[in-house]
Amino acid sequence: MVESAEPVICQFYRLIPGAPEPRRADRSADGALPVNAYRYCEAIASASSFGWYLYPPLSFSLWWDGTEIAWTYEGADGWYPLRGAQYPNFRDTFEKAAPAKLGALAPPFLVQGMLPGFVQIWSGYFARTAPRWALLSRGAVNVPKTQGYENFEGIVETDTWFGPLFTNVRLTRTDSPVEFHMRRPLFQVQPLLRQCYQEPSFRVSEVADIDADNWQRFAETIKPNTHQMRALGHYAVDTRKRLRGGS
Repeated sequence: MVESAEPVICQFYRLIPGAPEPRRADRSADGALPVNAYRYCEAIASASSFGWYLYPPLSFSLWWDGTEIAWTYEGADGWYPLRGAQYPNFRDTFEKAAPAKLGALAPPFLVQGMLPGFVQIWSGYFARTAPRWALLSRGAVNVPKTQGYENFEGIVETDTWFGPLFTNVRLTRTDSPVEFHMRRPLFQVQPLLRQCYQEPSFRVSEVADIDADNWQRFAETIKPNTHQMRALGHYAVDTRKRLRGGS
């Protein structure tokens, strides 16, 4: 992890040697955003860059016939039925690294779910967050879903829970390989304060309750641009200035 004077919100622990390092999510959605959205739509770019990408620890493929799942990987002799699968040679690696009484508890790399087409995939990492922080696990934000699977979303309270950082996927294509590559984000994790998702308070008001200050904000947001020389993406510029100023 990059050394910083800021408090560390999330600490990643690599257990599978050679697993790709987590990477700050990309404002361009890993290159998938149109140029105009990247340059001028700060809302989309900010959402895309929120959190970190996690990658598969090796390139592999799944094959689902609608009932059974098989898997293979680079260098394998063929396809193997999937129930639960260890990362190749990881069991010995884990036994050497873990305390003696925990050596037999090597986390599996792949686990077939109880429902048809469901698979749990481990990134090769554990994670721990600062007190009151959790991780939202989801598919890579704004990256087109073209690989024959969908990620489930889940919130893990990693300030107290410590274990494998994985994603659950639902295969959406049958009778052809669904490929997972080490260079493509497998999923994205985003840090959340617990107060953001544990019954946050809200209120519903009527139009008569909108005060003059908020009407003025609405006018600035929605009124037509009559300044012909105003640069495109002024919201993006203003937002970036506020973030740089720490406000």
